Amino acid sequence: MTASHGMYPSSMCIAVSTGGGDAPGLNAVIRAVVLGGLNRGWEVLGIRRGFGGLLGDAPVVSLDREDVRGLTNVGGTILGTTNRGNPFKWPVPQSDGTWVEKDRSDELIDKARLLGIKAVVAVGGDGTLGIAADLADKGLPVVGVPKTIDNDVGSTWTTFGFDTAVNTATDAMDKIESTAESHERVMVVEVMGRYAGWIALHAGLAGSAHAILIPEIPFDLDKVCDKVRQREVLGRKFSVVIVAEGAMPKGGSAVLKAGAVVGGAERLGGVANLVAEYIREHTGKETRTVTLGHLQRGGSPTTFDRLLALRFGAAAVRAVEEGRTNHMVAFDPPDVTTVPLREAIGHPHRVPLDCDQIRTARELGMSMGD
Repeated sequence: MTASHGMYPSSMCIAVSTGGGDAPGLNAVIRAVVLGGLNRGWEVLGIRRGFGGLLGDAPVVSLDREDVRGLTNVGGTILGTTNRGNPFKWPVPQSDGTWVEKDRSDELIDKARLLGIKAVVAVGGDGTLGIAADLADKGLPVVGVPKTIDNDVGSTWTTFGFDTAVNTATDAMDKIESTAESHERVMVVEVMGRYAGWIALHAGLAGSAHAILIPEIPFDLDKVCDKVRQREVLGRKFSVVIVAEGAMPKGGSAVLKAGAVVGGAERLGGVANLVAEYIREHTGKETRTVTLGHLQRGGSPTTFDRLLALRFGAAAVRAVEEGRTNHMVAFDPPDVTTVPLREAIGHPHRVPLDCDQIRTARELGMSMGD
């Protein structure tokens, strides 16, 4: 082990947590944080189930080299995760079977101090990073690591997990096109992304979709039907439409699943059914839907995501060592830098309407539904 040459002594303790939806690359980040800390002579703790481990929801565990051996290519997270672990709105059951929300943030910070934690590396998307920023405001030193397959965290060129999700969606598009052509059907593929259309746009381009519907461009389904009819005239008896789960019709709203809200976040899903039914009714074409769902979250991360996750984890430990807490690590090619945490979460990363990917799609003749 090497001694720390930063502002913190070699005997310090840091902790790492993973919150929100899982994404390929989480274990690689954990591995980098653990090894980066241990190689400085620090103790590294793992907070299980998001921030819940500091509130008795799960144990806080000590992490050593054996715990992270061989983790770079493993999907999921060894620490577990949750999207219902906001310590500022912690669900507390009542005797009558109902639930109320309680602010347990002070309790969490007290527990962190009791354990000797000097800084927390919080790995998550906009929800987790927002909680981390609130905890930082209350005095808990935090370094954020942007994780989401949706690629919607601001101030970073991309997030780890996105590349793997796009590869999964593109592979599905390749398979779906062949069955669509064989049966002369219209196939509507729904992908994740919440209110950012990055997965649908990238997979749609790479998978040669004929229409790409994203939240940033409210769609007119008559335009999509026009595209299907144009292909029919050209003798192309099938079409493939990819739609982001947060896409919405002009003048309408996003489609929500039953149950609507989980952990304070809307549950999107079902827009592919709306699109497919409209196309069937207005073109007479047989339609089918495919919802990729959590398939996009699982599996081994791509080489790009492995490398980015490892770089993020190492950079997070470096930021702690250099006293740059209450920041988020970010990818600013070719470098990994840090930005103030509040700045990062204050500007969500959406698809710009003038971006090259949209221009390319239009020039290839793909319909964007407008």
